[in-house]
Amino acid sequence: MAADAQAILSQLAIVRSEREARTADGALGETVHALKAYQQQRFSRTYADLLASSRYAAASRFFLDELYGPQDFSDRDAQFARVVPALVRLFPQELVETVAVLARLHALSESLDSTMGRHLLGRLIDRSTYVEAWQLTGRSEAREEQIRLTLAVGRDLDRLTRKPLLRTTLHLMRGPARAAGLPALQQFLETGFDTFKAMGGAEEFLAIVGTRERALAAALFERRTECAPEAAALGQLP
Repeated sequence: MAADAQAILSQLAIVRSEREARTADGALGETVHALKAYQQQRFSRTYADLLASSRYAAASRFFLDELYGPQDFSDRDAQFARVVPALVRLFPQELVETVAVLARLHALSESLDSTMGRHLLGRLIDRSTYVEAWQLTGRSEAREEQIRLTLAVGRDLDRLTRKPLLRTTLHLMRGPARAAGLPALQQFLETGFDTFKAMGGAEEFLAIVGTRERALAAALFERRTECAPEAAALGQLP
């Protein structure tokens, strides 16, 4: 099996394992779902200005729906895992590399959400308990990696928009992708491509996201958040 396929499958196995654990523990599953909904609300507050921007609204909505939402993607991911070898064979290498980064981000996010959920069991998720759960989780390096991978997906999509033939290739791949069981991934890539293309350059958008996410992370992991210079970032929490 190709190295790219094995790497993607390894990350999807982590995702599957986390979801199986949450299915086995209904309380944990419900808590993680509530956590994902809370984090989506947080994103909406943090980026309210971008969501209202004519230039950046679509990209912000793409991030919100695809990376921060509480949607259940288990069926999509199960189908995805079954056809990874076909994906590596059918899709251009540049797109495969982007999918590999997305899979790593997906696995890390699911792992962090499960750990956070265990610290939030039986508790109302609000600003105080959310901060406490992050501090109990204590994986600041993993949160930085999550931010880095999120930005990497954005940079990849932005870079790919500078290759006009790639959009034509994506369009031509709709039929083969559907036949191979990859319509959801095809839709993700097409939507991401078109969204970032319409933005006319993602440098400023991604810089804003990186700055705000890292400021919030610094506040979350500072034990005395009321004294941290980044403490204002906590005001972004619902």
